[in-house]
Amino acid sequence: MASTPEAKIKRKFDAMVKAEGVYCDKPQAGIYGSSGIPDRILCVCGLYVGVEIKADATKVPTKLQLLCRDKILAAGGVWFLVYDDDTIGTVRHFIRDCRRRQASVGAK
Repeated sequence: MASTPEAKIKRKFDAMVKAEGVYCDKPQAGIYGSSGIPDRILCVCGLYVGVEIKADATKVPTKLQLLCRDKILAAGGVWFLVYDDDTIGTVRHFIRDCRRRQASVGAK
């Protein structure tokens, strides 16, 4: 992977996902891919989670990325914009919270 600022955030995010043991797909853009699809697709406790990764907080999703976000949310999925350690932490918290809720339902 290149050493661009966005690639650095992607590596940190991928390390977190691996540490959490979450399924993660990395869809490819280009002529055979879908435009606007998130950089990472996770499955967290049965939930579809789209994650768009940017180099920093000043970078904004494209119109196609926002359209895809809206479709994911309308279908009952979850979507995150990640660009630094704090936003990676937000996704980690979401993963752990989902697991806690799932475990508490299973314990009853």
